Amino acid sequence: MAEVSLKKLLDISLEAGREILDVYEKDIEVEVKADDSPLTQADQRSHKAIMKGLQDEYAAIPVLSEEGRDISYAERKDWKQFFLVDPLDGTKEFIKKNGEFTVNIALIEGKYPVMGAIYAPVLDTFYFGREGLGAFKLEGVSKADIADDRDLVEKSARLPEVKNDSVINVVASRSHMSEETEEFIDGLRANSEVDVVSAGSSLKFCLVAEGKADFYPRYAPTMEWDTGAGQAIVEAAGGQVLRHEDKERFYYNRENLKNGWFLAKA
Repeated sequence: MAEVSLKKLLDISLEAGREILDVYEKDIEVEVKADDSPLTQADQRSHKAIMKGLQDEYAAIPVLSEEGRDISYAERKDWKQFFLVDPLDGTKEFIKKNGEFTVNIALIEGKYPVMGAIYAPVLDTFYFGREGLGAFKLEGVSKADIADDRDLVEKSARLPEVKNDSVINVVASRSHMSEETEEFIDGLRANSEVDVVSAGSSLKFCLVAEGKADFYPRYAPTMEWDTGAGQAIVEAAGGQVLRHEDKERFYYNRENLKNGWFLAKA
């Protein structure tokens, strides 16, 4: 299988971020997709930038993107390696202009994520992780002069950075809090002091990887591209992302790309 460079994923993420911010700084026009989810020019421009970057560097590795063409299960079921991409995760946060949206790129091998890159353009923060290497965070990344993968790791902070044992911290969706999530939080409160932190997009996974949150329960639907990069980073930081129904490790490239419920934990 092809070797993938974290530095290359950083460069591609930064280019996608520039396309997103160009739209973000203007009046945002919103379309509605068939599933009633919002779509902006930024989603499409980011998708094009990522596809060009990945195809230029890794033409042999297929790409499954939220904004790409529908790829049948028959075509992708035997993929040994592929990129899983959400060009703009947190479109609702983007429309609200609260800065909590990200570019997500994951590398899947077999059925599991082995590398993840998450870039938050407004925060100018890059989270990344690779199986066997660890998870990291670099702030002010667009101004950092990064030469290669080793340089990227050396200039970044290894995750988790913090751990607060006195209080259980739970991160929940800014836009998608469900009744079941509230029940999970209430269950923890029966025995412990619990703080709830709200965050948008895949930044919730990043808070778990950083050690700022102990749990991220998602008892509402998501899609595979919403979770691949975040799972890679959480797992590289030593955490887990488990399916709700059987407590097994979350896996990918299923026939139905809609995710079931899951729990990410540090």
